[in-house]
Amino acid sequence: MSEISPLAFIHPEAKIGENCQIGPFCYIDKNVVIGDNNTLMNSVTILYGARIGNGNTFFPGAVISAIPQDLKFVGEETTAEIGDNNTIRENVTINRGTKAKGKTVVGSGNLLMEGMHVAHDVIVGNNCIIGNGTKLAGEVIIDDKAILSAHVLVHQFCRIGSYTMVGGASKVNQNILPYTMTAREPASYCGLNLVGLRRRGFTHEQIDLLHRTFNIIMGEGLLSEKIERVKTTIGLTPETEYILEFIKDTEKRGFIR
Repeated sequence: MSEISPLAFIHPEAKIGENCQIGPFCYIDKNVVIGDNNTLMNSVTILYGARIGNGNTFFPGAVISAIPQDLKFVGEETTAEIGDNNTIRENVTINRGTKAKGKTVVGSGNLLMEGMHVAHDVIVGNNCIIGNGTKLAGEVIIDDKAILSAHVLVHQFCRIGSYTMVGGASKVNQNILPYTMTAREPASYCGLNLVGLRRRGFTHEQIDLLHRTFNIIMGEGLLSEKIERVKTTIGLTPETEYILEFIKDTEKRGFIR
């Protein structure tokens, strides 16, 4: 049985799972589905279209599934979908989608720190850490296991790869390749995310392969020629295939170098 404060408002059409704790002054709208074992501390707002999995913790002031801050939105049926075992800290805002994708998605196992914003149609993968005050504009994609430090500003339509580390207060207006560090002003490639890769269990051989791959990708010459050089001199491994797929998928926007 869930524990619900008498000072919380829950719309009669909302669906609440088992063993949830809902604190005082929470507001849960209609057309909301919340799974099992979720904790909503005081003053959490869950609005129309929210779909929340299991085992999440929402700190005070979080607002989930507010309508997009996009003037093209005209009230279409969309959702904000949150997976399992996320920690959503104070004053985090997650908007629901627009007709562009129909949903905003936050995966599982993520830590979203105080005051960060997830705009419409964003996709955040799994096991990411996103720092205080960081803002993700519309239709941004964050792949699994990425780390964004505090007060990072990410331009709409950008994609950030897995195992990246983005330095605090960076302004990201192009894609960021996986396995890398990005920092400085303007934002620039700063080499491999060595500490993060070692913490995630990457072997010396894998890290050496990534070093050689990025020496080619970030070197001189046409990008198409460098891609072919990676294929012929290093070969296709899970890591190089992901890097090359990422480059192809994001070639219109380009990537930070």
